[in-house]
Amino acid sequence: MRPDDWYLTEDLDQFLARAGDFLRSRPALHTTALTTFEKLRTGGPKAEAEASAADTPLFGHLERSGEVGAVFYRLTRRNLLSVTTLDPEQADGLADRLLALGHSLPGVSSVLGTATAFAEAWQRRTGATPTFRTAINLYRLGTLTPPQPVPAGRGRPVGENEHEHLMQWCRELAEEFGEDVTINADTWSGTRFGEKTYTYWETPDGTPVSMAGVNPLVAGHVRVDPVYTPAHLRGRGYAGAVTVEVTRAALAAGATDVVLYTDPANLTSNALYQRIGYRQIADWGVYDFA
Repeated sequence: MRPDDWYLTEDLDQFLARAGDFLRSRPALHTTALTTFEKLRTGGPKAEAEASAADTPLFGHLERSGEVGAVFYRLTRRNLLSVTTLDPEQADGLADRLLALGHSLPGVSSVLGTATAFAEAWQRRTGATPTFRTAINLYRLGTLTPPQPVPAGRGRPVGENEHEHLMQWCRELAEEFGEDVTINADTWSGTRFGEKTYTYWETPDGTPVSMAGVNPLVAGHVRVDPVYTPAHLRGRGYAGAVTVEVTRAALAAGATDVVLYTDPANLTSNALYQRIGYRQIADWGVYDFA
């Protein structure tokens, strides 16, 4: 694979004109890229200002004989390299291309085999030691199977007057996952939580007991994220009920693919999503480069 088969640009529209069809051809597998680019594309002046204030983004696609076979992106120099599925030869070519242009990288995120291949290619060329940081499972809905029995209560959209409560739950979730993020009214739109719509599962007396968020419909797919139940309310079926609720809404809105990420170490949540009809389609991996 020649390194010059990779075409790089800082222009998102130019990049999507060439690579958009490829990304949309497998929306479930390309969920993070699709939602990231949609947020950049539709975010308007504020999103553009935030991106440019931090750094210039870089986008690239692998093309042979007029066909795109892979893409990568990196929004700032502090961000990991995010890349779609590559074979080892393609990973070598991308490493060569980036190094030839003088790029340094803090790490890589991709399906596990690709992340490993690129980390090894980068180490051979730079001596940087890759350290495996985390694994993530990607699930796609098969046949929705609501759990039985359904806990008492109902799902409903989160109201505008409940925004502070919603932010508090997002703060608790971020802390639980070790995320270094400030969540308040001023920062909300710039966090990963800001572009989503949210649903509560509430008990018959109207008390919210669990929540689920969803990304906007993009390329026919929706990603469920996050799902959260306060620790003292877990084990009562609320997370499954609210996940079914937002999944049904996504299908009713026209989604052909509904996906979600899980922590493979959380056996409870993985078993829950499988019971309601989600099936694992990929292992994801993240490496940091020393």
